[in-house]
Amino acid sequence: METFREYLEHHIVIGDGAMATLLYQHGIPVNSCYEHLNVTRPDVVQQIHRSYLDAGATLLTTNTFGAHRDKLSRYGLTDQLDAINRHGVRLAREVAQGRAYVVGSIGPIRAGRQMYMDEETLRKQFSEQATALLTENPDGLILETFLEAEELFIALDVIRPLTDIPMICQLSIQERDTTLDGYRLDEAFRHLMDAGADVIGLNCRVGPYGILRALEQVHVSEDAILSAFPNAGLPELVDGEYVYQSTPEYFGDSARIFQKNGVRVIGGCCGTTPAHISAIAKAVGGLTPAPIVPSVQQQKETSTIIVEEPPTEETLVDLVKKRHTVIVELDPPKDLNIEPFIEGAKALKQAGADAITLADNSLATTRMSNMALGRLIKEQIQIRPLLHMACRDRNLIGQQSHLMGLYALGLDHVLAVTGDPSRFGDTPGASSVFDHTSFDLIRMIKQLNEGISYSGKPLQRKANFVVGAAFNPNVRHLDAAIRRLEKKVEAGADFIMTQPVYDMNLIEEIYQATKHLPIPIFIGIMPLVSARNAEFLHNEVPGISLPLEVRQRMAAYEGERAREEGIAIASELLEQGMRFFHGIYLMTPFMRYEMTVELCKRAVERAYAAEKM
Repeated sequence: METFREYLEHHIVIGDGAMATLLYQHGIPVNSCYEHLNVTRPDVVQQIHRSYLDAGATLLTTNTFGAHRDKLSRYGLTDQLDAINRHGVRLAREVAQGRAYVVGSIGPIRAGRQMYMDEETLRKQFSEQATALLTENPDGLILETFLEAEELFIALDVIRPLTDIPMICQLSIQERDTTLDGYRLDEAFRHLMDAGADVIGLNCRVGPYGILRALEQVHVSEDAILSAFPNAGLPELVDGEYVYQSTPEYFGDSARIFQKNGVRVIGGCCGTTPAHISAIAKAVGGLTPAPIVPSVQQQKETSTIIVEEPPTEETLVDLVKKRHTVIVELDPPKDLNIEPFIEGAKALKQAGADAITLADNSLATTRMSNMALGRLIKEQIQIRPLLHMACRDRNLIGQQSHLMGLYALGLDHVLAVTGDPSRFGDTPGASSVFDHTSFDLIRMIKQLNEGISYSGKPLQRKANFVVGAAFNPNVRHLDAAIRRLEKKVEAGADFIMTQPVYDMNLIEEIYQATKHLPIPIFIGIMPLVSARNAEFLHNEVPGISLPLEVRQRMAAYEGERAREEGIAIASELLEQGMRFFHGIYLMTPFMRYEMTVELCKRAVERAYAAEKM
């Protein structure tokens, strides 16, 4: 059998998938120390290794990701650190039996948490764990899921002198090409290669689409070996459990794209199963490595738009009862530059939008306060802001305080949403509050409208909020979703905004299923920008589903022609939507507001033409 380094030079390496996901499925509680199972339940750990080996993995990763002193101390297991790591290698080796290589897993210690730990302590802990793993002679080491490049630099600097076996170094990112501590991937990868990393790559945090987009932007030397271990899409909370929705077939298709772009080590992370690894193995297992091919990032142009007259003081609910009404979502920036956002809002105002709706740190990614931007566009552009409010970030005190602030600023339209869990955003050390549900938030807002605080105290004045509720119709059982929606109406919702819909027939089904409701519905439409964007939304984003026909239409085009097709599809959906609903909710993809500007103009023109008939 070739050495692992020799094998890396000439083969596509099929990594394994998630360990914790399968341990959880085996009934191991989520608050357990999974690494300790190497000692207490070796049979379960080996069963998982064997399932990945049988699926086609040629690389098995030890169950030692968090087997360092800092984590083990939380369970009173520091005296078993050596045994846990050594057993981890032995268990994987016994399963591999020469059919796969074994790499010892070492994860971050800080893990993006805002904690103080001096560099010397970090060095001691990385050295301690690596020494224990190396005692059992693994074929390589994998330093994985590092959100901070600096911490990975420290780990590699400590461990590289201890051994000459191959080392895989993988960062985890939320943004497209930047680590949590501000390193661009180009810079971080170059540093890692100079410091002795044999393989550089990304894992966790995002699905195949996110990792592919990031890797396409990096420029590394031709002799670099890239790795990709994505999650099975973005998780969705279903009945108290996190569910990952990317299918094995999607992973197989993604693996082929990775291979064509020069990625040589391909596996899976959170949510992936032996079925996902089997799909990867079938897709690329027999292929040879391809050269690294970075893509060219496309730039978009913006234009200066003249602001028109201010809107009326009628609420959106008042407007939509009279005529077709268009609200457009425009995401707040992730940095301190608000100019593109302001220009986008101006363009949408001129196109005829009745309101701009701003998300509240969607996907748990930190963005500028939608309260501040809402006030700015109301003052500067004279367009109504509609602010999302998530239950995730504020406790009951903070939520009511925030609402009182909105009242003081004259921001009276809000959308109550649950919010994506913090652990999957760009600040994983943050806590998800969830003191209440979106139903409770709706009730709190309506109670403020009665001049009563959540605790029951009088507020001297009554608020005047118009509160919306979110609705996801992209489900298998629409009747169950409608029952949940009816409860939001009972809680006091004044209007409904749906997730984007891409099925013409579903639009009519939604109408038939909701026409008994006494409040207006704004049907969600979001234009697609590419085939990859379509596959990402379908396979990785909770609450969105695209028909095969739509994905095939997008797959037929690239570049600007693909965006034109995306607008064409959205226009057809818009036409259908306006047949059944007076409320239109357009979502702007990737700040490409020129797309929603065009759709907004079409909606306004169609509504005007209908009124003249």
